[in-house]
Amino acid sequence: MMGTQGFNGQKNGQRLGITEPISLGGPTEYDVIKTKELEEFLAEAGLYESHEEAIRREEVLGRLDQIVKIWVKKVSRARGLNEQLVQEANAKIFTFGSYRLGVHGPGADIDTLCVGPRHADRDEDFFGELKRMLLEMPDVTELHPVPDAHVPVMRFKLNGVSIDLLYARLSLWVIPDDLDISQDSILQNADDKTVRSLNGCRVTDQILSLVPNIQNFRTTLRCMRFWAKRRGVYSNVAGFLGGINWALLVARICQLYPNALPNMLVSRFFRVYTQWRWPNPVMLCAIVEGSLGLQIWDPRKNPKDKYHLMPIITPAYPSMNSSYNVSSSTLRIMTEEFKRGHNVCEAMVLNNGSWLELFEPYRFFEAYKNYLQIDIVAVCEEDMMNWKGWVESRIRYLVLKIERDTFKLLLCHPHPGDFPDKSNPFHCSYFLGLQRKEGVSVNDAKKFDIRSTVDEFKGNVGSYTAWKPGMGISVTHIKRRDIPAFVFPGGVRPARPARASVEERRNAPDTSAASSPDAGTSVDVNVVDRPVPGPGPGPGPDDDDTRKRQREDYQELPAPKRLSTDGFNVGLPTEGTNVNDQAGTSGVKTENNEDIISGQLVSGETEKLATDSGQCESFQSSRQQLEELEELDMEFSTIKQVATSVNESLEELEATELVVPLPRAAHATAAAQRKPVIRFNFTSLAKATGNSS
Repeated sequence: MMGTQGFNGQKNGQRLGITEPISLGGPTEYDVIKTKELEEFLAEAGLYESHEEAIRREEVLGRLDQIVKIWVKKVSRARGLNEQLVQEANAKIFTFGSYRLGVHGPGADIDTLCVGPRHADRDEDFFGELKRMLLEMPDVTELHPVPDAHVPVMRFKLNGVSIDLLYARLSLWVIPDDLDISQDSILQNADDKTVRSLNGCRVTDQILSLVPNIQNFRTTLRCMRFWAKRRGVYSNVAGFLGGINWALLVARICQLYPNALPNMLVSRFFRVYTQWRWPNPVMLCAIVEGSLGLQIWDPRKNPKDKYHLMPIITPAYPSMNSSYNVSSSTLRIMTEEFKRGHNVCEAMVLNNGSWLELFEPYRFFEAYKNYLQIDIVAVCEEDMMNWKGWVESRIRYLVLKIERDTFKLLLCHPHPGDFPDKSNPFHCSYFLGLQRKEGVSVNDAKKFDIRSTVDEFKGNVGSYTAWKPGMGISVTHIKRRDIPAFVFPGGVRPARPARASVEERRNAPDTSAASSPDAGTSVDVNVVDRPVPGPGPGPGPDDDDTRKRQREDYQELPAPKRLSTDGFNVGLPTEGTNVNDQAGTSGVKTENNEDIISGQLVSGETEKLATDSGQCESFQSSRQQLEELEELDMEFSTIKQVATSVNESLEELEATELVVPLPRAAHATAAAQRKPVIRFNFTSLAKATGNSS
């Protein structure tokens, strides 16, 4: 053994985590070698910024601090405060997210928080006076304020460095230079938006204080973030996990193996979360109720909390679930990716695997035979940015609706990113991989008609009150062969392998469909569609396959029109049915949970911390998700330019909910339009590829 068991699971005399560590073992010679290889791999992948860029970021932050100090004095003078109070007026800049955690890469934005005094208003002063000041500065570009977001943000570039700036208005007349925002008292008399804005910084600082070795934590987190992006599971808005979620998961592994090097931490990450019995929560510390009366995550008191599928709890008060977006489909996909990562790490121990294999990109467009393609268009850059952000935030609801309406027999895999059409800068596409549930009998061939589901999704998208003429959306079912060329690198469709002859296939060794590049759901799909009357904006065909499809079913949405939702019915559990039976593992009413929530698990139960040698139980739709869809479709409210608040860059802004469920309304559509019929006939039991799970 190299090194010693120098860390006993405590920091400053306090135990880290709600349980004792699983192992206090130090690194072996093998761990030292593999950790060095990992660090070299991450450096060669370009994940570290240069020394010059690091200095430039510090200079930009210093400049931003000067700007907000000038701003708050200007606001104080305008408010009529005496000269002494004007001179004492102060605002302070804090950082959080990947920059504060020390895992940001070249060109990454900096998540920042401006803390101001009680007389500096958010709407009138921050999004008013400060915005005007920034507009007049030549070194400020691409200014885009989003005041009506769940977490209001001002996004811009300062000297070429991207900044996301939040604002917290405290109940203090003067903001001291040594302000400590980790104290719960800072939340006294704070409004909800201030609490949410402060949460990002408070959670980030708590994470750093709850890990035994910050450098090992940072290397491991940098590795896991890169892995998640390569494997297509890094996106809070798409229903996967964002930056704060991955940080919390990695921090828990660091607590369980406090003396391990990054090589071992990565391996144990996959081992632990492959066996984790969701929905048992991941927590870095015991949940504190606090004295301010703010709602915390507690399935014993809050009914909706019982049905969160993958709860990852933030350590700062008020503690809440940071992964509320996860659905049954995305949880299934992430669980399969954890298993794959575990297998690769196990193979590396036997010298049969490598870091390169672990980070192999996920081949999304080879994993399925059927996809839903969501095309959106606009007429200018600003409209496209707003429209794109809005539609992106609604896609996870389409996944939930399909799960609901097909009784979980049709599984969806949302791609976490968008694909811009290089031939049309105001057109981009999103894709969902479609797969029938594994194990469905051939005799149980099922026709899925999701026309009404798609129309419901379009109606929800149509509720965007900042809609402008030219904003259009199209949802189309396509086969793998019909995927547009612009989604592939260089716009070139990769050549498909030649088909083997009947004799070759007969003599070939028996292999599972999971390893076949042509694996996927074997379905028969029939799409019937009638073009929308009248012309509408849409992307022109960019390749022969697109021309062959001829699915220009775009419509230019007319002005918003509120529609009645009377009679809308969500498929809730039938009478006489136990909800928890239908919810599968969604319920958190277990004896174990009572112990986990109160932080009373003992070391003897550490390996059963929420894990088990058996596989996770089947994931079913939860009542919470159905209630969320009900709220989405049954309520109404005014929505103003929320689109960009759910951009992936905001995933690290805070651990609370970034997007409030929005009401359903729809733009009027032509009554003569026929809905596309999408039928899936199961004709075989071929499994999806191992990468498609």
